[in-house]
Amino acid sequence: MTEILRQKLSDSKAARWTVLGVVALTMFCGYYITDVMAPLMDMLQSELKWDANEYGIFTSAYGWFNVLLFMLIFSGMILDKLGVRRTGVIACILMIIGCTLKYYAVANPDVFTGTVLGIKSQVVAASIGFAIFGVGVETAGITVTKVIARWFKGHEMALAMGIQVAVARIGTGLAIGTAIPLSKTLGSLSAPILLGLVFLCIGLISYLVFCVMDRKLDTSLKDIEEEPEEPFKIKDILFIVGNKGFWLIALLCVLFYSAVFPFLKYATSLMINKYNVEPELAGLIPLILPFGTVLLTPLFGGIYDKKGKGATIMAIGAILLIIVHFLLSLPFNYWWFAAILMVVLGIAFSLVPSAMWPSVPKIIPQNKLGTAYGLIFWVQNIGLSGVPLLIGWVLNKYCIIGEKTSKEGIVTPLYDYTLPMIIFTSFGVLALIVAILLKREDKAKGYGLELPNIKK
Repeated sequence: MTEILRQKLSDSKAARWTVLGVVALTMFCGYYITDVMAPLMDMLQSELKWDANEYGIFTSAYGWFNVLLFMLIFSGMILDKLGVRRTGVIACILMIIGCTLKYYAVANPDVFTGTVLGIKSQVVAASIGFAIFGVGVETAGITVTKVIARWFKGHEMALAMGIQVAVARIGTGLAIGTAIPLSKTLGSLSAPILLGLVFLCIGLISYLVFCVMDRKLDTSLKDIEEEPEEPFKIKDILFIVGNKGFWLIALLCVLFYSAVFPFLKYATSLMINKYNVEPELAGLIPLILPFGTVLLTPLFGGIYDKKGKGATIMAIGAILLIIVHFLLSLPFNYWWFAAILMVVLGIAFSLVPSAMWPSVPKIIPQNKLGTAYGLIFWVQNIGLSGVPLLIGWVLNKYCIIGEKTSKEGIVTPLYDYTLPMIIFTSFGVLALIVAILLKREDKAKGYGLELPNIKK
Protein backbone atom coordinates (compact mmCIF):
# COMPACT_ATOMS: atom_id res chain seq x y z
CA MET A 1 0.00 0.00 0.00
CA THR A 2 2.84 2.38 0.87
CA GLU A 3 4.42 1.79 -2.52
CA ILE A 4 1.14 2.62 -4.25
CA LEU A 5 0.72 5.83 -2.32
CA ARG A 6 4.26 6.89 -3.18
CA GLN A 7 3.80 6.55 -6.93
CA LYS A 8 4.04 9.55 -9.19
CA LEU A 9 0.71 10.81 -10.49
CA SER A 10 1.97 10.04 -14.01
CA ASP A 11 2.23 6.37 -13.02
CA SER A 12 -1.56 6.35 -12.88
CA LYS A 13 -2.82 5.22 -16.28
CA ALA A 14 -6.09 7.13 -15.82
CA ALA A 15 -4.26 10.35 -14.91
CA ARG A 16 -1.75 10.37 -17.77
CA TRP A 17 -4.36 9.44 -20.39
CA THR A 18 -6.67 12.17 -19.09
CA VAL A 19 -3.80 14.63 -19.47
CA LEU A 20 -3.26 13.42 -23.01
CA GLY A 21 -6.94 13.96 -23.79
CA VAL A 22 -7.06 17.58 -22.61
CA VAL A 23 -3.81 18.70 -24.29
CA ALA A 24 -4.72 16.85 -27.50
CA LEU A 25 -8.00 18.79 -27.55
CA THR A 26 -6.01 22.03 -27.41
CA MET A 27 -3.94 20.95 -30.43
CA PHE A 28 -7.08 19.85 -32.29
CA CYS A 29 -8.44 23.38 -31.95
CA GLY A 30 -5.16 24.90 -33.07
CA TYR A 31 -4.77 22.71 -36.15
CA TYR A 32 -8.28 23.52 -37.33
CA ILE A 33 -7.24 27.15 -37.80
CA THR A 34 -3.86 26.14 -39.25
CA ASP A 35 -5.50 24.50 -42.24
CA VAL A 36 -8.95 26.09 -42.51
CA MET A 37 -7.91 28.41 -45.36
CA ALA A 38 -6.20 25.63 -47.33
CA PRO A 39 -9.29 24.61 -49.36
CA LEU A 40 -10.29 28.20 -50.09
CA MET A 41 -7.58 29.17 -52.60
CA ASP A 42 -9.95 29.23 -55.57
CA MET A 43 -12.64 31.11 -53.61
CA LEU A 44 -10.09 33.67 -52.45
CA GLN A 45 -9.14 34.18 -56.08
CA SER A 46 -12.71 34.59 -57.27
CA GLU A 47 -14.21 36.57 -54.35
CA LEU A 48 -11.30 38.56 -52.91
CA LYS A 49 -9.16 38.68 -56.10
CA TRP A 50 -6.11 37.08 -54.48
CA ASP A 51 -3.72 35.46 -56.97
CA ALA A 52 -1.65 32.31 -56.39
CA ASN A 53 1.38 34.35 -55.36
CA GLU A 54 -0.63 36.29 -52.73
CA TYR A 55 -2.11 33.05 -51.43
CA GLY A 56 1.43 31.69 -51.19
CA ILE A 57 2.52 34.80 -49.26
CA PHE A 58 -0.39 34.39 -46.84
CA THR A 59 0.30 30.69 -46.34
CA SER A 60 4.01 31.30 -45.81
CA ALA A 61 3.20 33.88 -43.11
CA TYR A 62 2.65 30.99 -40.69
CA GLY A 63 6.40 30.79 -40.20
CA TRP A 64 7.44 34.45 -40.58
CA PHE A 65 7.97 35.27 -36.90
CA ASN A 66 8.92 31.72 -36.02
CA VAL A 67 11.77 31.69 -38.53
CA LEU A 68 12.89 35.28 -39.05
CA LEU A 69 12.59 36.36 -35.39
CA PHE A 70 13.74 32.95 -34.05
CA MET A 71 10.58 32.83 -31.95
CA LEU A 72 10.53 29.04 -31.75
CA ILE A 73 14.07 28.90 -30.43
CA PHE A 74 13.15 31.45 -27.78
CA SER A 75 9.92 29.55 -27.11
CA GLY A 76 11.86 26.36 -26.44
CA MET A 77 14.20 28.15 -24.05
CA ILE A 78 11.24 29.85 -22.34
CA LEU A 79 9.56 26.45 -22.05
CA ASP A 80 12.58 24.97 -20.27
CA LYS A 81 12.69 28.02 -17.96
CA LEU A 82 8.99 28.66 -17.24
CA GLY A 83 7.67 25.12 -17.55
CA VAL A 84 4.80 23.62 -19.52
CA ARG A 85 1.96 25.34 -17.67
CA ARG A 86 2.78 29.02 -18.14
CA THR A 87 4.26 28.52 -21.61
CA GLY A 88 1.18 26.65 -22.83
CA VAL A 89 -1.24 29.32 -21.58
CA ILE A 90 0.81 32.04 -23.31
CA ALA A 91 0.71 29.99 -26.52
CA CYS A 92 -3.08 29.64 -26.37
CA ILE A 93 -3.52 33.39 -25.90
CA LEU A 94 -1.26 34.11 -28.90
CA MET A 95 -3.33 31.75 -31.03
CA ILE A 96 -6.54 33.60 -30.09
CA ILE A 97 -5.00 37.03 -30.82
CA GLY A 98 -3.65 35.94 -34.20
CA CYS A 99 -6.87 34.23 -35.25
CA THR A 100 -8.90 37.32 -34.28
CA LEU A 101 -6.78 39.55 -36.55
CA LYS A 102 -6.95 37.00 -39.37
CA TYR A 103 -10.74 36.82 -39.06
CA TYR A 104 -11.12 40.60 -39.04
CA ALA A 105 -8.98 40.97 -42.17
CA VAL A 106 -10.88 38.36 -44.19
CA ALA A 107 -14.32 39.47 -42.91
CA ASN A 108 -13.79 43.16 -43.70
CA PRO A 109 -12.29 43.51 -47.20
CA ASP A 110 -13.63 47.07 -47.53
CA VAL A 111 -11.54 48.22 -44.57
CA PHE A 112 -8.29 47.19 -46.21
CA THR A 113 -7.71 49.15 -49.39
CA GLY A 114 -4.51 49.83 -51.29
CA THR A 115 -1.26 47.90 -51.10
CA VAL A 116 1.76 47.46 -48.84
CA LEU A 117 5.01 46.86 -50.76
CA GLY A 118 2.90 45.88 -53.76
CA ILE A 119 0.81 43.37 -51.77
CA LYS A 120 -2.89 43.88 -51.04
CA SER A 121 -3.27 45.38 -47.55
CA GLN A 122 -5.92 42.75 -46.76
CA VAL A 123 -3.42 40.01 -47.56
CA VAL A 124 -0.82 41.71 -45.35
CA ALA A 125 -3.22 42.06 -42.39
CA ALA A 126 -4.42 38.45 -42.68
CA SER A 127 -0.81 37.31 -42.99
CA ILE A 128 0.28 39.16 -39.83
CA GLY A 129 -2.60 37.54 -37.94
CA PHE A 130 -1.59 34.13 -39.30
CA ALA A 131 2.05 34.81 -38.32
CA ILE A 132 1.05 35.61 -34.71
CA PHE A 133 -1.15 32.52 -34.66
CA GLY A 134 1.79 30.50 -36.04
CA VAL A 135 3.96 31.49 -33.07
CA GLY A 136 1.20 30.41 -30.70
CA VAL A 137 0.34 27.06 -32.29
CA GLU A 138 3.97 26.02 -32.82
CA THR A 139 4.84 26.97 -29.24
CA ALA A 140 1.82 24.95 -28.14
CA GLY A 141 3.10 22.03 -30.22
CA ILE A 142 6.51 22.16 -28.53
CA THR A 143 4.89 22.44 -25.12
CA VAL A 144 2.44 19.57 -25.62
CA THR A 145 5.25 17.35 -26.94
CA LYS A 146 7.25 18.00 -23.75
CA VAL A 147 4.08 17.44 -21.68
CA ILE A 148 3.75 13.96 -23.19
CA ALA A 149 7.45 13.21 -22.75
CA ARG A 150 7.08 14.26 -19.07
CA TRP A 151 3.88 12.34 -18.32
CA PHE A 152 4.64 9.19 -20.36
CA LYS A 153 8.32 8.70 -19.56
CA GLY A 154 8.86 4.94 -19.23
CA HIS A 155 5.33 4.28 -20.46
CA GLU A 156 3.52 4.36 -23.83
CA MET A 157 5.26 7.52 -25.07
CA ALA A 158 5.15 6.84 -28.83
CA LEU A 159 1.53 5.68 -28.62
CA ALA A 160 0.60 8.83 -26.68
CA MET A 161 2.40 11.09 -29.16
CA GLY A 162 0.75 9.19 -32.00
CA ILE A 163 -2.71 9.72 -30.49
CA GLN A 164 -1.98 13.43 -29.96
CA VAL A 165 -0.93 13.76 -33.59
CA ALA A 166 -4.03 11.82 -34.66
CA VAL A 167 -6.38 14.11 -32.72
CA ALA A 168 -4.62 17.17 -34.19
CA ARG A 169 -5.09 15.68 -37.66
CA ILE A 170 -8.84 15.45 -36.99
CA GLY A 171 -8.69 19.25 -36.68
CA THR A 172 -6.88 19.41 -40.01
CA GLY A 173 -9.38 17.06 -41.62
CA LEU A 174 -12.37 18.94 -40.25
CA ALA A 175 -10.94 22.19 -41.59
CA ILE A 176 -10.29 20.78 -45.07
CA GLY A 177 -13.65 19.05 -45.26
CA THR A 178 -15.89 21.82 -43.93
CA ALA A 179 -14.26 25.09 -45.05
CA ILE A 180 -15.85 25.28 -48.52
CA PRO A 181 -19.35 23.99 -47.55
CA LEU A 182 -19.44 26.28 -44.50
CA SER A 183 -18.31 29.30 -46.53
CA LYS A 184 -20.89 28.67 -49.25
CA THR A 185 -23.74 27.87 -46.85
CA LEU A 186 -23.19 31.00 -44.76
CA GLY A 187 -22.11 33.13 -47.71
CA SER A 188 -18.89 34.23 -46.05
CA LEU A 189 -15.24 33.22 -46.42
CA SER A 190 -14.67 34.28 -42.81
CA ALA A 191 -17.25 31.87 -41.31
CA PRO A 192 -14.81 28.92 -40.92
CA ILE A 193 -12.29 31.25 -39.26
CA LEU A 194 -14.90 32.42 -36.76
CA LEU A 195 -15.69 28.80 -35.92
CA GLY A 196 -11.97 28.23 -35.42
CA LEU A 197 -11.83 31.19 -33.03
CA VAL A 198 -14.53 29.53 -30.91
CA PHE A 199 -12.49 26.31 -30.98
CA LEU A 200 -9.39 28.16 -29.75
CA CYS A 201 -11.27 29.50 -26.72
CA ILE A 202 -12.31 25.92 -25.93
CA GLY A 203 -8.68 24.86 -26.36
CA LEU A 204 -7.53 27.46 -23.81
CA ILE A 205 -10.06 26.18 -21.26
CA SER A 206 -8.92 22.62 -21.91
CA TYR A 207 -5.29 23.57 -21.30
CA LEU A 208 -6.17 25.26 -18.02
CA VAL A 209 -7.61 21.91 -16.89
CA PHE A 210 -4.25 20.33 -17.69
CA CYS A 211 -2.46 23.00 -15.64
CA VAL A 212 -4.38 21.90 -12.54
CA MET A 213 -3.39 18.26 -13.11
CA ASP A 214 0.24 19.11 -13.81
CA ARG A 215 0.49 21.02 -10.55
CA LYS A 216 -0.69 17.85 -8.79
CA LEU A 217 2.08 15.92 -10.58
CA ASP A 218 4.66 18.29 -9.08
CA THR A 219 3.17 17.59 -5.66
CA SER A 220 3.41 13.83 -6.20
CA LEU A 221 7.06 14.17 -7.24
CA LYS A 222 7.82 15.97 -3.97
CA ASP A 223 5.94 13.31 -1.99
CA ILE A 224 8.15 10.52 -3.31
CA GLU A 225 11.24 12.73 -2.94
CA GLU A 226 12.23 12.22 -6.59
CA GLU A 227 15.40 14.06 -7.50
CA PRO A 228 14.47 17.16 -9.53
CA GLU A 229 15.74 17.73 -13.03
CA GLU A 230 18.92 19.74 -13.42
CA PRO A 231 17.81 23.26 -14.43
CA PHE A 232 18.31 24.37 -18.01
CA LYS A 233 21.35 26.52 -18.74
CA ILE A 234 22.10 28.60 -21.83
CA LYS A 235 25.24 26.54 -22.44
CA ASP A 236 23.00 23.49 -22.90
CA ILE A 237 22.24 24.84 -26.38
CA LEU A 238 25.81 23.97 -27.34
CA PHE A 239 25.17 20.38 -26.31
CA ILE A 240 22.08 20.21 -28.52
CA VAL A 241 23.53 21.86 -31.64
CA GLY A 242 26.66 19.72 -31.36
CA ASN A 243 24.63 16.50 -31.54
CA LYS A 244 24.66 14.98 -35.03
CA GLY A 245 21.65 12.74 -34.31
CA PHE A 246 19.61 15.79 -33.32
CA TRP A 247 20.38 17.56 -36.60
CA LEU A 248 19.52 14.49 -38.65
CA ILE A 249 16.09 14.34 -36.99
CA ALA A 250 15.66 18.10 -37.53
CA LEU A 251 16.54 17.75 -41.24
CA LEU A 252 14.23 14.78 -41.64
CA CYS A 253 11.48 16.77 -39.97
CA VAL A 254 11.75 19.81 -42.26
CA LEU A 255 12.06 17.74 -45.44
CA PHE A 256 9.17 15.43 -44.63
CA TYR A 257 6.78 18.10 -43.41
CA SER A 258 7.71 20.37 -46.34
CA ALA A 259 6.35 17.66 -48.60
CA VAL A 260 3.11 17.22 -46.63
CA PHE A 261 1.75 20.37 -45.00
CA PRO A 262 2.44 22.78 -47.92
CA PHE A 263 1.02 20.09 -50.22
CA LEU A 264 -2.20 20.10 -48.19
CA LYS A 265 -2.46 23.88 -48.72
CA TYR A 266 -2.70 23.26 -52.46
CA ALA A 267 -4.31 19.80 -52.51
CA THR A 268 -7.88 21.06 -52.95
CA SER A 269 -6.78 23.26 -55.84
CA LEU A 270 -4.94 20.25 -57.30
CA MET A 271 -8.15 18.22 -57.23
CA ILE A 272 -10.05 21.01 -58.99
CA ASN A 273 -7.43 21.82 -61.62
CA LYS A 274 -5.99 18.39 -62.45
CA TYR A 275 -8.66 15.87 -61.47
CA ASN A 276 -11.69 18.01 -62.41
CA VAL A 277 -13.39 17.51 -59.05
CA GLU A 278 -16.24 19.91 -58.26
CA PRO A 279 -15.16 22.62 -55.77
CA GLU A 280 -17.82 21.53 -53.25
CA LEU A 281 -16.32 18.02 -53.22
CA ALA A 282 -12.66 18.83 -53.88
CA GLY A 283 -11.77 19.01 -50.18
CA LEU A 284 -13.06 15.48 -49.53
CA ILE A 285 -10.18 13.69 -51.27
CA PRO A 286 -7.37 15.47 -49.33
CA LEU A 287 -9.55 14.82 -46.27
CA ILE A 288 -8.55 11.16 -46.56
CA LEU A 289 -5.00 12.04 -45.54
CA PRO A 290 -5.55 13.54 -42.06
CA PHE A 291 -8.41 11.22 -41.17
CA GLY A 292 -6.38 8.22 -42.29
CA THR A 293 -3.76 9.15 -39.71
CA VAL A 294 -6.29 9.04 -36.86
CA LEU A 295 -6.04 5.25 -36.61
CA LEU A 296 -2.65 4.66 -38.17
CA THR A 297 -0.45 7.08 -36.18
CA PRO A 298 -1.37 5.57 -32.78
CA LEU A 299 -1.02 2.09 -34.32
CA PHE A 300 2.51 2.77 -35.54
CA GLY A 301 3.34 4.55 -32.28
CA GLY A 302 2.25 1.45 -30.37
CA ILE A 303 4.45 -0.71 -32.60
CA TYR A 304 7.42 1.57 -31.89
CA ASP A 305 6.73 1.39 -28.15
CA LYS A 306 6.69 -2.41 -28.14
CA LYS A 307 8.97 -3.42 -31.02
CA GLY A 308 11.23 -0.40 -31.67
CA LYS A 309 12.63 0.13 -35.22
CA GLY A 310 12.10 3.91 -35.09
CA ALA A 311 14.70 4.81 -37.72
CA THR A 312 13.43 2.06 -40.04
CA ILE A 313 9.84 3.31 -39.70
CA MET A 314 10.94 6.82 -40.71
CA ALA A 315 12.76 5.49 -43.79
CA ILE A 316 9.68 3.53 -44.93
CA GLY A 317 7.53 6.66 -44.52
CA ALA A 318 9.94 8.64 -46.73
CA ILE A 319 9.79 5.95 -49.46
CA LEU A 320 5.99 6.07 -49.52
CA LEU A 321 6.14 9.88 -49.70
CA ILE A 322 8.33 9.69 -52.82
CA ILE A 323 6.00 7.21 -54.52
CA VAL A 324 2.86 9.29 -53.88
CA HIS A 325 4.18 12.65 -55.06
CA PHE A 326 5.86 11.16 -58.12
CA LEU A 327 2.63 9.43 -59.18
CA LEU A 328 0.69 12.67 -58.62
CA SER A 329 2.99 14.35 -61.15
CA LEU A 330 2.06 11.83 -63.85
CA PRO A 331 -0.79 12.48 -66.35
CA PHE A 332 -3.36 10.16 -64.76
CA ASN A 333 -6.33 12.47 -64.29
CA TYR A 334 -8.73 10.16 -62.48
CA TRP A 335 -10.17 11.24 -59.13
CA TRP A 336 -10.15 7.66 -57.78
CA PHE A 337 -6.43 7.44 -58.54
CA ALA A 338 -5.82 10.58 -56.48
CA ALA A 339 -7.96 9.13 -53.67
CA ILE A 340 -5.84 5.95 -53.55
CA LEU A 341 -2.66 8.02 -53.41
CA MET A 342 -4.10 10.04 -50.50
CA VAL A 343 -4.57 6.77 -48.61
CA VAL A 344 -0.91 5.86 -49.18
CA LEU A 345 0.22 9.38 -48.23
CA GLY A 346 -1.84 9.03 -45.05
CA ILE A 347 0.16 5.90 -44.20
CA ALA A 348 3.44 7.79 -44.77
CA PHE A 349 2.12 10.71 -42.75
CA SER A 350 1.42 8.30 -39.90
CA LEU A 351 4.71 6.41 -40.01
CA VAL A 352 7.21 9.27 -39.74
CA PRO A 353 5.70 11.39 -36.90
CA SER A 354 4.90 8.26 -34.85
CA ALA A 355 8.60 7.45 -34.70
CA MET A 356 10.26 10.86 -35.10
CA TRP A 357 8.91 12.79 -32.11
CA PRO A 358 9.39 9.97 -29.53
CA SER A 359 12.96 9.52 -30.79
CA VAL A 360 14.08 12.97 -29.62
CA PRO A 361 14.01 12.10 -25.86
CA LYS A 362 16.34 9.20 -26.66
CA ILE A 363 18.94 11.65 -27.95
CA ILE A 364 18.36 14.76 -25.77
CA PRO A 365 18.03 14.81 -21.93
CA GLN A 366 14.66 15.76 -20.35
CA ASN A 367 15.74 19.18 -19.06
CA LYS A 368 16.85 20.22 -22.56
CA LEU A 369 13.83 18.86 -24.45
CA GLY A 370 11.96 22.16 -24.70
CA THR A 371 14.89 23.87 -26.38
CA ALA A 372 15.55 20.83 -28.57
CA TYR A 373 11.95 20.65 -29.78
CA GLY A 374 12.00 24.42 -30.25
CA LEU A 375 15.03 24.16 -32.53
CA ILE A 376 13.43 21.32 -34.49
CA PHE A 377 10.18 23.25 -34.88
CA TRP A 378 12.20 26.31 -35.97
CA VAL A 379 13.93 24.29 -38.69
CA GLN A 380 10.56 22.79 -39.63
CA ASN A 381 9.03 26.25 -39.95
CA ILE A 382 11.68 27.26 -42.48
CA GLY A 383 10.07 24.69 -44.76
CA LEU A 384 6.50 25.48 -43.73
CA SER A 385 7.11 29.14 -44.52
CA GLY A 386 9.35 28.92 -47.57
CA VAL A 387 7.79 26.04 -49.50
CA PRO A 388 4.24 27.48 -49.82
CA LEU A 389 5.81 30.73 -51.01
CA LEU A 390 7.87 28.78 -53.54
CA ILE A 391 4.88 26.76 -54.79
CA GLY A 392 2.71 29.88 -55.09
CA TRP A 393 5.41 31.64 -57.09
CA VAL A 394 5.98 28.59 -59.33
CA LEU A 395 2.24 28.26 -60.02
CA ASN A 396 1.89 31.94 -60.87
CA LYS A 397 5.08 32.08 -62.97
CA TYR A 398 5.22 28.76 -64.84
CA CYS A 399 2.02 26.76 -64.38
CA ILE A 400 -0.91 28.85 -65.69
CA ILE A 401 -2.15 26.97 -68.76
CA GLY A 402 -5.47 28.71 -69.35
CA GLU A 403 -8.64 29.86 -67.62
CA LYS A 404 -11.68 28.15 -66.14
CA THR A 405 -15.18 29.55 -65.56
CA SER A 406 -17.24 28.64 -62.50
CA LYS A 407 -21.00 28.00 -62.49
CA GLU A 408 -21.39 31.59 -61.29
CA GLY A 409 -19.50 32.84 -64.36
CA ILE A 410 -16.32 33.79 -62.45
CA VAL A 411 -13.09 33.31 -64.42
CA THR A 412 -9.99 32.05 -62.58
CA PRO A 413 -6.59 30.67 -63.75
CA LEU A 414 -6.18 26.99 -64.66
CA TYR A 415 -2.98 25.47 -63.25
CA ASP A 416 -0.74 22.57 -64.27
CA TYR A 417 0.56 20.98 -61.03
CA THR A 418 3.28 18.79 -62.59
CA LEU A 419 6.20 21.01 -61.56
CA PRO A 420 4.99 21.54 -57.95
CA MET A 421 4.59 17.76 -57.53
CA ILE A 422 8.13 17.18 -58.78
CA ILE A 423 9.34 19.67 -56.17
CA PHE A 424 7.47 17.78 -53.45
CA THR A 425 8.95 14.50 -54.73
CA SER A 426 12.48 15.89 -54.39
CA PHE A 427 11.83 16.65 -50.71
CA GLY A 428 10.86 13.00 -50.23
CA VAL A 429 14.09 11.79 -51.85
CA LEU A 430 16.16 14.01 -49.56
CA ALA A 431 14.15 12.82 -46.53
CA LEU A 432 14.95 9.20 -47.39
CA ILE A 433 18.67 9.96 -47.59
CA VAL A 434 18.57 11.64 -44.17
CA ALA A 435 16.59 8.72 -42.67
CA ILE A 436 19.28 6.29 -43.88
CA LEU A 437 22.00 8.49 -42.37
CA LEU A 438 20.05 8.66 -39.09
CA LYS A 439 19.81 4.88 -38.93
CA ARG A 440 23.57 4.65 -39.49
CA GLU A 441 24.24 7.28 -36.79
CA ASP A 442 21.99 5.43 -34.34
CA LYS A 443 23.95 2.23 -34.92
CA ALA A 444 27.23 4.07 -34.32
CA LYS A 445 26.19 6.09 -31.24
CA GLY A 446 23.71 3.68 -29.65
CA TYR A 447 20.83 6.16 -29.19
CA GLY A 448 18.38 3.27 -29.06
CA LEU A 449 16.11 4.47 -31.88
CA GLU A 450 15.62 0.86 -32.98
CA LEU A 451 14.81 -0.27 -29.41
CA PRO A 452 11.32 -0.34 -27.78
CA ASN A 453 10.19 2.61 -25.64
CA ILE A 454 8.35 0.62 -22.99
CA LYS A 455 10.70 -0.48 -20.23
CA LYS A 456 10.00 -4.00 -19.01
